[in-house]
Amino acid sequence: MQICPGHIYQLDNSEFVLIIDFLEKDKYSFIPLTENLTGGNKITEIKFSQKLLYPVIREASVISAERILQEIKELEKEKYDKILRELVKHSAQLYLRNTKSVAARKYIPASGKVIGEAELDNMIEASLDMWLTAGRFNFQFEKEFAKFLGVRHALTVNSGSSANLLAITALTSHKLGNKKLNYGDEVITVAAGFPTTIAPIIQNGLIPVFVDVDLQTFNICVSQIEEAISEKTKAIFIAHTLGNTFNIDAVSDICKKNNLWLIEDNCDALGAKYKNKHTGTYGHIATFSFYPAHHITMGEGGAVATNDTSLFEILMSLRDWGRDCYCSSGKDDTCGKRFEQQHGKLPFGYDHKYVYSHLGYNLKITDWQAAIALSQIKKLPEFVKTRQQNFELLKKELLKFVDYFIFPEATENAAPSWFGFWLIIKEDVQFSKKELVDFLETNGIGTRNLFAGNMLRQPVFTDNSYKIRVRSSGIKQSSELTDDDFMLLPSTEAIMNRAFWIGLWHGITSDDIKEIVEKFECFFSGVNQ
Repeated sequence: MQICPGHIYQLDNSEFVLIIDFLEKDKYSFIPLTENLTGGNKITEIKFSQKLLYPVIREASVISAERILQEIKELEKEKYDKILRELVKHSAQLYLRNTKSVAARKYIPASGKVIGEAELDNMIEASLDMWLTAGRFNFQFEKEFAKFLGVRHALTVNSGSSANLLAITALTSHKLGNKKLNYGDEVITVAAGFPTTIAPIIQNGLIPVFVDVDLQTFNICVSQIEEAISEKTKAIFIAHTLGNTFNIDAVSDICKKNNLWLIEDNCDALGAKYKNKHTGTYGHIATFSFYPAHHITMGEGGAVATNDTSLFEILMSLRDWGRDCYCSSGKDDTCGKRFEQQHGKLPFGYDHKYVYSHLGYNLKITDWQAAIALSQIKKLPEFVKTRQQNFELLKKELLKFVDYFIFPEATENAAPSWFGFWLIIKEDVQFSKKELVDFLETNGIGTRNLFAGNMLRQPVFTDNSYKIRVRSSGIKQSSELTDDDFMLLPSTEAIMNRAFWIGLWHGITSDDIKEIVEKFECFFSGVNQ
């Protein structure tokens, strides 16, 4: 009998093995596949030796040819495929366990990712599928993500920024009739945050209207919203800042009263709840990011979510080149009318797969990315719990410095999914923000600003003339703003000048927090001398 590496054989003791390689003198290296059999050629369990360090073959993994009775040729292709996939994953896991040791941390970053064998397994599965574009992992993740949030529809995209672009662009669709956003309409937002919450407003020919934020919650100052509304105002687009929810009841009431769209930028708040319901489920559309700094990751990636089926179809069209067809990648004629419809002024029966109802993009992800996220979402509740615990521990330990800082407060009725622990340095202290941040960074503690600070002071606004409004002001050109305009947002200015945040992400341990607190103590021992 010719014995071939890569084939499965039954031994004289009825065990099944996968032959790896010929060694010498009729000896072969092998991997045991199962310990429990039910007879015949039926393999009921796939199990690999944890002692095997492939390709280093140990004595226990070598067998003579005379013990090999027969090749299992009748094994179903599907099961054979599964065995080979498990072998590849097993080898990769051994590599990970034996080469990726955790070094002592010299720098505690403000954000990061936690990934391991489960993510590696899924990445390998997706790679072996060789589908590459959005496929089975993506469809399963979209389903699981929607289920986690408690919404009807979730759609993956290639970043949180793309999710924001998609959300605003969807509201300009002609399919919304007189509810659509038109060129020159206004969207209320804040200047203290990330630039890609604001960018798609301008990119769609709309006018951002900026109101201030609250210093303790870092979220929109609700009392300023109604004064900023004009006859041109059609939407509110704001973030749950650093994982702390904005006052959803108050904002939603204003939207209902004034017939406004509400988009939740939930990129920094995945897992947060307001009145025991997940954020990202209150607005007409919500956006999410899966960048490595966020609550879960897929490398690069994001998502949009909605309970509105009409909006979902628009979002999907815009994500997928603007096409009218809703068939999944690799699928055709889902509707059964692919060549039986009239669209625009095209010939009757024009292939629906090539009919376009929007000027869209290609913002899809790969199945490899979705495979990572599908593993990550199972860990999300524990990640969120760790972030919440780290927040409480940091606050407890740093409250000794209450004379120097304004500390974060959770919004009433909220259970935040904290993204970072922010601190606002009080006025008239004996040190500057730069001095403290420089000290922390030099001593291995990562820090971050609240992203753009005051976005209106950024070069993209001062060097270009975009139409904007600040609170109840008239239309202004961004390049012509003065200090008087900036000071209409005093809390935003304070955050830019005196606030920063440190890490509490799910990879930070209690020992890391102890180290962080010790560095603060060291800094203030010098200040108080």
